[in-house]
Amino acid sequence: MGEIRSLCVYCGSSSRVDEIYQQAAHAMGTAIAERGMQLVYGGGRVGLMGIAADAALAAGGRVVGIIPEHLQSKEVGHQTLSELLVVDSMHTRKRMMVERSDAFIVLPGGLGTLDEAFEILTWRQLRLHDKPVVVLNTRGYWDPLLKLVEHLIDSGFARPEHRDLYTVVSEVEEVFAELARAPAPTVDPKEKWL
Repeated sequence: MGEIRSLCVYCGSSSRVDEIYQQAAHAMGTAIAERGMQLVYGGGRVGLMGIAADAALAAGGRVVGIIPEHLQSKEVGHQTLSELLVVDSMHTRKRMMVERSDAFIVLPGGLGTLDEAFEILTWRQLRLHDKPVVVLNTRGYWDPLLKLVEHLIDSGFARPEHRDLYTVVSEVEEVFAELARAPAPTVDPKEKWL
């Protein structure tokens, strides 16, 4: 893979979650910063989102948040980031997160995280990008989702090779080992996706 300088992290905005998920978010933010990478995320100051951002900032990292105006106006936006971009819609937010990232990490989260994860996987399936996607399966959090993907394949709605759209790891350190093994991109970065 070409040099990965900017990692997009998808994760939950809830603070009512087990401490192990909070620890994973903190470790992820710290690890990104310690490797001199930029963290790109949804711009929130709450839940795992805020924990990952704060950890990266505390470790001297650069953090870019992209948040829709309707969430910023509810004072959910993180005001001490390296860069906070307030955009007009969720669609713009997701597009900009993709444009500003070299790879994607999926931490535990809720419906919004599922939305972002499936969209980025679908775009990869459609060859709109071929940036690595790594699922951090902390304490088996994503096991039901992985079982669902197997059901899709077994039922003929997805192909076995769709398993190759993402990699699953259980520890933060394994994320970076997977990124180091990622093949070089084959989709021309000059191609514009929708």
